[in-house]
Amino acid sequence: MAERSRFSVRPERPYSLERTLGRFQRFPEVVDRVEDGSYRRLVQVGRRLLLISVRQQGPPSRALLEVSLRGKDATGRDARQEAMRLVERSLGAHAGLPAFYRAHRNDRLLGPVIRSARGLSVSGHPGLWEALVTAVFAQQVNLALAYRIRRDLALRYGRRARFGNETYIAFPRPERVARETLARLRSLGLSQAKAGTVLGLANAFRRGELVESELEPLTDEELIERLTAFKGVGRWTAETALMRGFARSDAFPGGDLGVVKYIAQGLLGRDGATEGEMRAFAERWRPHRALALTYAYAELTRLRENRVGTTGTEG
Repeated sequence: MAERSRFSVRPERPYSLERTLGRFQRFPEVVDRVEDGSYRRLVQVGRRLLLISVRQQGPPSRALLEVSLRGKDATGRDARQEAMRLVERSLGAHAGLPAFYRAHRNDRLLGPVIRSARGLSVSGHPGLWEALVTAVFAQQVNLALAYRIRRDLALRYGRRARFGNETYIAFPRPERVARETLARLRSLGLSQAKAGTVLGLANAFRRGELVESELEPLTDEELIERLTAFKGVGRWTAETALMRGFARSDAFPGGDLGVVKYIAQGLLGRDGATEGEMRAFAERWRPHRALALTYAYAELTRLRENRVGTTGTEG
């Protein structure tokens, strides 16, 4: 019988799990599951599989996250640490919202959406490997295709576990992906270059060339320099991975199409902009550029959905 464990986490308030989870619901997803107001994800802790569930109690101003764990060794220290990592990185529970609100509540662009989307935080992934791979999939393609490939990767290579009547799938570990061939990865719909990048990253993690505990103390720029040394990882990919996988509050993928085109057009009324122009514009949001980008995307999504449906931006 699977062990069970529960504990509570007080996020930085205000915090809205519902709003933060919106990004996971935009595309078909088998790893990050949102069901009945709860977030569920299967993760690997050592050799064991653990199901982590998170639900919010109370409104954003009094939010409390109830975290439950199921699986072998669910009561152990490693299991609790993995759950906290998920809450902090994937769900942005400690992203610094109060300081961000104080600094930018009167911002011409951000002020209205700060008031309308109160509690929204940066969602992401619990680790750098997953964030990098997901960013590689999204390079120069629409996000529907990128997330379809991500889904198929998980279905093909992710470990499975059944809890109750549901089967859950974990995001594949780099050691598993490293055993594949370029041809097999390309059959997911990847180009030769992207398949090579994913395989190269998988081997780098497997061989210990990329170790999160060694990378975490580095500054953003030091991390970007390390990551862009790998073939197929440009600055945009590295910055996206910092934002989504390391929960770096000031990461800003300024070369993103959503920044240089959609935000420039939809929110600033410009016919596009250069990456340099958008980076210069975003200087006013330091040191909260990741949150500022999240709120800008939220406002852009609201405006576009009112007109034509979903957007093509990361959000």
